[in-house]
Amino acid sequence: MFKKHFLLLLFITQFSYSQKVQLSVYSEISIITSGPGDNLYEKFGHTAIRVKDPLLNLDLLYNYGIFDFSDPNFYTNFVRGFMKYKLARYPFHYALKSAKEDKRWVKQQVLNLNQQEKTEFFYFLENNAKPENANYFYDPFFDNCATRPRDLVKSILKNKLLLNEDFARNPKTIRILMNKKIHPNSWGSFGINIALGNKLDKIATPEEYLYLPEYLYLAYKNSKIKSAKGEEKLITKETTLIEFENKEVLSDSFSPFLVFSILFILVAIITYLDYKKQRQSKFLDFLLLFSSGLVGILIVFLWFFTNHSTAPNNFNFLWGFAPNLIVSFLFLKRKKPNWIHRYFSFITILLLFIPIIHFTKIQQFTYPIIPLTGLLFIRYIFLYTLTQNKKLNGY
Repeated sequence: MFKKHFLLLLFITQFSYSQKVQLSVYSEISIITSGPGDNLYEKFGHTAIRVKDPLLNLDLLYNYGIFDFSDPNFYTNFVRGFMKYKLARYPFHYALKSAKEDKRWVKQQVLNLNQQEKTEFFYFLENNAKPENANYFYDPFFDNCATRPRDLVKSILKNKLLLNEDFARNPKTIRILMNKKIHPNSWGSFGINIALGNKLDKIATPEEYLYLPEYLYLAYKNSKIKSAKGEEKLITKETTLIEFENKEVLSDSFSPFLVFSILFILVAIITYLDYKKQRQSKFLDFLLLFSSGLVGILIVFLWFFTNHSTAPNNFNFLWGFAPNLIVSFLFLKRKKPNWIHRYFSFITILLLFIPIIHFTKIQQFTYPIIPLTGLLFIRYIFLYTLTQNKKLNGY
């Protein structure tokens, strides 16, 4: 989630400290949380781990958010769901410099660990940062820069950790949590929402909230650990290292809802004129069928042929219907198949299931699809009527 490329690895120390360094009693291990950035992949914020030992002049950041845009297979792997990220270790001041340039706030939470736990934490990170261990397959919701530190803290402290779950008092789905970070009326959010299925629509457990750095920060802020003295705070010290205003979550100026609303009006006008003259605007119908079919092909591909954990069971296929791609070319012909009116009856009925599925919370649909499905519904009804009466006079 940090805006870092592999050029940053030039700064990474290439040798391992684990067999050479014993942390002093003055050492600190901290969770570092950064606010959201401007790019889509930065909208969720970022979590990393800091190891500092003033006696050893040691101050390192362990960042699970490194990826490489220049990798020749980067985009192919991204589409297929094999997004390779890695843990990188580098001097902490580089992270602060980057955050200042991007105007992102940074907060530090020092973990309440004994010397043995600090050593175990440090050695794990050092071993995990080795080139042969550093890579992992990223999942934005279940295996990312926040869940890796979450799982490490849990594995080190085990049953000593008393996680505060007040942040999850009002249960939310993973999709709702996502849409709080990326405005649903933005093209980035629209693309994500139509590409991913109803796994995002189950109520998130408190632990699943922690895929977001903000909630990991809130959870640790109020959590405790069991010790010989009783219960103590998990965080011994919290510091704001860089202070900026939180970036506001905004819709795009030329937003999906605006674009589809304009298209809805245009399609409604054209359909009215076509109805009055009992004609068919072939090019319009080709575009609508071809584009919705193309979306359907993408949904099928992500669902059945990729490794994306949240792509299956995607009811956006009800409007992004893959067979439309084939029908779009058949519809260019003057003589239409005899079954075409039944086909339009069928895909019109599919659209009627969308509000049912939405309001029963089987899957939540992003609201910019309201005018989009509305224009498809109007056009499908018209084409069903026209093809049933066999009065197509294309031009």
